[in-house]
Amino acid sequence: MLRDKPLLKKILIILAAIIVLIIITDKLLLPWYVTSAETEVPPVVGLRTEQALEILNDSELDPVVSDTTFDQKYPEGTVVLQNPGGGDIVKQGRRIYLYVSGGEPVVNVPSLKGKSLRDAKFALERVGLKLGFTEEVPSNNPRGMIFDQQFAEGTRLKKGESVGISISTGIEAEEGIVVPDLIGKSLTEAQTTLSDSLLRVGKINYQRSFSLLPNTVLDQYPSSGSRIKQGEAVDLFVTKSAEPFDENEIIEE
Repeated sequence: MLRDKPLLKKILIILAAIIVLIIITDKLLLPWYVTSAETEVPPVVGLRTEQALEILNDSELDPVVSDTTFDQKYPEGTVVLQNPGGGDIVKQGRRIYLYVSGGEPVVNVPSLKGKSLRDAKFALERVGLKLGFTEEVPSNNPRGMIFDQQFAEGTRLKKGESVGISISTGIEAEEGIVVPDLIGKSLTEAQTTLSDSLLRVGKINYQRSFSLLPNTVLDQYPSSGSRIKQGEAVDLFVTKSAEPFDENEIIEE
């Protein structure tokens, strides 16, 4: 029994110390921690990001830019959302997540060349853009076809912006079509070029050549830069296989 008394005494001392510690924690430490470690989150929605970070840091909080989102309501670089929100009570040092506006949404300008006015409007509306000025210009292109646009395909614009176009009125009778340069092209290329210019191939005059590939255009009439009416013909002088011949020989087909 005597041996158990020191052990019992130690146990009683430990229990007393624990009880005192609990009382001190409950009466002094916890109230101090609760009152000193909490703070109200200041509202920063609508402020510039730099200003919001400064305010939250001054409030002993930990602001973090979480994401960027497009928002037409808020200018680029301003806070559109915070979590926890303004007015919430949190512990000091709490992380506050900020979502920042990237400005208005941007889209890629579609290709409008070769389209009709109606198709161009649909193509722009699909991506959130609008048709701007419409310039009607005489050209070698078919009447009503768009042959140029204000912004190149792939240009990044904000949604709601406008894209101007140039639309062909065809060829005015008094002006005529400019004859393209065909010299050096193959016969096939020349035919395609003339067709694209609303012209056609006239007489094909073959000449033998030792230096050029067969079916290469040597000359043309009318010459490039001349103006002729839509649908008129351009005569071509084209090479053929080199064989012994009278060098002044020209064969017409």
